[in-house]
Amino acid sequence: MAWYDSAVFYHIYPLGLCGCPHENNGETGHHFDKITEWSEHAQRMGCNAIYIGPLFESGSHGYDTTDYRMVDRRLGTNYEFKAYVQHCHDIGLKVIVDGVFNHTGRGFFAFQDLKQYREGSRYRDWYCNVNFWGNNEYNDGFSYDNWGGHNLLVKLNMWNWDVKNYLFDTVRFWVSEFDIDGIRLDAADVLDFGFMRDLRGVCDSIKPEFWLMGEVIHGDYSRWANAGMLNSVTNYELHKGLFSGHNDHNYFEIAHSVKRLLGIVGDKIRLYTFVDNHDVARIYSKLNNKAHMANVIMLLYTLPGIPSVYYGSEFGIEGGKEYGSDWNLRPDLNLADYDENADIPMLHKALGKIKARFPEVTWGDYKELNLTTRQYAYARILDGKAVITALNNDDNPAHMEISLPVYANRALNLLTLQDETEEDKEAAAAKEAELLLAAKEDLKDEAEVLWDASGQVRDGAKELKKAVKKIKAGNGSLKEQMSESLGQLRAAIDELQRVYEDFAGKCGLESQVQAPGSMEGCQAIEIRDGRLVVDLAPNSGVVAYVY
Repeated sequence: MAWYDSAVFYHIYPLGLCGCPHENNGETGHHFDKITEWSEHAQRMGCNAIYIGPLFESGSHGYDTTDYRMVDRRLGTNYEFKAYVQHCHDIGLKVIVDGVFNHTGRGFFAFQDLKQYREGSRYRDWYCNVNFWGNNEYNDGFSYDNWGGHNLLVKLNMWNWDVKNYLFDTVRFWVSEFDIDGIRLDAADVLDFGFMRDLRGVCDSIKPEFWLMGEVIHGDYSRWANAGMLNSVTNYELHKGLFSGHNDHNYFEIAHSVKRLLGIVGDKIRLYTFVDNHDVARIYSKLNNKAHMANVIMLLYTLPGIPSVYYGSEFGIEGGKEYGSDWNLRPDLNLADYDENADIPMLHKALGKIKARFPEVTWGDYKELNLTTRQYAYARILDGKAVITALNNDDNPAHMEISLPVYANRALNLLTLQDETEEDKEAAAAKEAELLLAAKEDLKDEAEVLWDASGQVRDGAKELKKAVKKIKAGNGSLKEQMSESLGQLRAAIDELQRVYEDFAGKCGLESQVQAPGSMEGCQAIEIRDGRLVVDLAPNSGVVAYVY
């Protein structure tokens, strides 16, 4: 499978992060050192891909592109970006950039030519519905189609092959010069489908496993994300459920969206999942009960999809639109002001490691196990093993008994796993060898007891067989013979079970019960009678490995 199927993204809005001027005044900044610092932080958080955008030269917020072959001068130079990508690759990070192909800014060379030469411009057909009998607020003396009613964003004509080839060559440029790993298509929900199919063919020929992801808000996501077009699209439907499902104490909304979306795109397409981004309010601001933050993050990482973390949200920062402006969603932050060892970033780090270490979370089939308005449990199942996520959004503790989706006798709380150094592993191995040597003789004795107990079961089975023969031969009472033999066999089996449990415990084979870590609220976890039994504190959850 491709690298992006198991990716964990870190989303950076660079113009905001670096505190760049909101309007491009022509001055060149040098901010890739800061972007590199945050990218290294993302790698420590367990992310393995960076989505950085918008990146191309623009006039203001980044989506009014004026030069498709140049890094926005407010961020730095093309040379500095090339070094940044190389460094990311060196530390195991893929790099994805924004491709704003639906529209250009008014400063783009083709639009400037149109303004100057009007009907005589060779680029008049690069834009949609140019009308020289119309006008606009800029007093251009003509009108044109735009994006979202904003004449700052002039809609390109995707049926014009000169436009398409220019954009295809733009992709080739960014791959050949900078070795980027993919493009996020801005406003993909209004891009021409034929253009996106052609773009997919071009990208497949340029670089293996080049990732195309589209910004799509509503609709049937499979129209865009499929084998012939885009690899993925933004999962705005689940984004909405992740916060409203908690605010309304309604896990049914989230579970319904998961099943509906799997029914639409199947298990071969992984949607790009997120809790916030540069266009919507921060998740911490949207949650009525801030204690639900941990459950939201567990869902982000363990539900089907490609998780993405928006810079700063791993620290629980807040932010919403102000007076119609998005800049408050895109703040200038300094990493030194935040503690990577606080509870929320540590939870991100733990979940990132879980996703990297346990393939079930990426490749496993999804199965709903338990669902009420306030409790929710599901499994990701792969090769007879499963990772189970159990959540409680109630203000009261919850006791959950969850039917196991696979045969298992051990349960491991993954959120409490600690990193082991090589010295830790060597010391643990030496201690284990010492204990095994000391217990060797005791275990021999225990094994003999177990063998004797199993012999009693065999003897009981033989007596039962004799009783059946006597009954068939007409000798003896059916009730008395069977009752006595079955009673002996039951007693032998009970004794075998008791001896086995004692022996298994001394061999370290018992079901594992762990105390919770500080960043989650699982107060007890064990396997009992074919069920995963968990006790959850109010507004908490657990991610468990059963095997």
